[in-house]
Amino acid sequence: MATKYLLSEDRLPTSWYNVVADIVGAGLPGPPPPLHPGTLQPLGPADLAPLFPMALIMQEVSAEPSIEIPEEVREIYKLWRPTPLMRARRWEKALGTPAKIYYKYEGVSPAGSHKPNTSVPQAYYNKMEGITKLTTETGAGQWGSSLAMATCMFGMELLIYMVKVSYYQKPYRRSMMHIWGGEVIPSPSDTTEAGRAILAADPDTTGSLGIAISEAVEVAAKNDDTHYSLGSVLNHVLLHQTVIGQEALAQIEASGDYPDIVIGCAGGGSNFAGLAFPFIGQNLKAGKKTRIIAVEPAACPTLTKGVYAYDFGDTAKLTPLVKMHTLGHDFIPAGIHAGGLRYHGMSPLVSHAKELNLIEAEAYMQNDCFKAAITFAQSEGIIPAPESSHALASVVNAAEQCKQSGDAKTIVFNLSGHGHFDMAAYDNYLSGNLEDYAYPEEKIKASMANLPKF
Repeated sequence: MATKYLLSEDRLPTSWYNVVADIVGAGLPGPPPPLHPGTLQPLGPADLAPLFPMALIMQEVSAEPSIEIPEEVREIYKLWRPTPLMRARRWEKALGTPAKIYYKYEGVSPAGSHKPNTSVPQAYYNKMEGITKLTTETGAGQWGSSLAMATCMFGMELLIYMVKVSYYQKPYRRSMMHIWGGEVIPSPSDTTEAGRAILAADPDTTGSLGIAISEAVEVAAKNDDTHYSLGSVLNHVLLHQTVIGQEALAQIEASGDYPDIVIGCAGGGSNFAGLAFPFIGQNLKAGKKTRIIAVEPAACPTLTKGVYAYDFGDTAKLTPLVKMHTLGHDFIPAGIHAGGLRYHGMSPLVSHAKELNLIEAEAYMQNDCFKAAITFAQSEGIIPAPESSHALASVVNAAEQCKQSGDAKTIVFNLSGHGHFDMAAYDNYLSGNLEDYAYPEEKIKASMANLPKF
């Protein structure tokens, strides 16, 4: 079956794909609306205007099946898109599996990950609205460096709050942000009320994405010339990432195969959704039966251990309430090397898909993930990002099941970035010093007690 997603002659998608339209079109309920933290009523566009440009706000609430990609954005996409879909034949052989394994490689972007797929349009829409400065948070630094690249291209300023543990673990990510003109501050910091409050309570905290979001949102809310930009979680972010899955659909169909299993790592949900949502669309519209698996760290297991409830997206409770799988807004995960997966919640739209049984979820310890990443690197030559290694661990598990059953299934996964700036993590693994963190039941139980009650 030929894909119905529109591609131009240069094989770039001409629009972003909105899975909400196909969910509703299949007779399933749409996602619950975000709520105003004060009134507990559904948010309106005016409520979000202090933080986001109106174009992104309208994308956030859109039920249209697709949204056209501006030509200025597509021209920048052409620096690295379309990205390759590659058959991992050497890895298949090393694993001794009859499965066919394909990976969509997003590490070819200038920033080395999938994040520029949304940083470029976010910078573009803010620039078109006259905004001169953005604030954001970053964990491992892939989002921060990607937004720094985008704001540099559009002549804008950028202030980045980087989670403290990653700020010191990944100095060269900071260097990338500095090269592209970004200012980087370890979070929590003494530059915001939210940061000072956290430091007063726990001076030695390693920080979290929830805390860094609080700091970035606070700065944006207090300055009229400044907007906030988020690298995952929100609907418009996931929308922009669907260029990944649209390209993958066309590429895999050209190969003569079609995936039985689609896999992506998941922290906030953006790279997973970018690959998975177009395949969910095919399951809903065309009767395909692809298993779609989101993979997360066992130390921060939002989809596998969290509750589906309204919660704040940040620690200081400055953001709207969204319904998502959450471990509690004040939960601070252990300092695992997959900094991009250290978020207390999951995208509301990914969470909704999980509640509708459109996707599955798995969780792995980081040693298992790095073991899978090493076998992949030794077979295929690419060193995966620690975040992506979680997807690889799931692929190894699926490939082993195929080996035992003799079933030659086709597996497609998203290799969302390279690990060239994550060598300290690999050194720790190779020296036997990489620590596994068990599911922190007591900490999460305490955090759950603080979920909003209404």
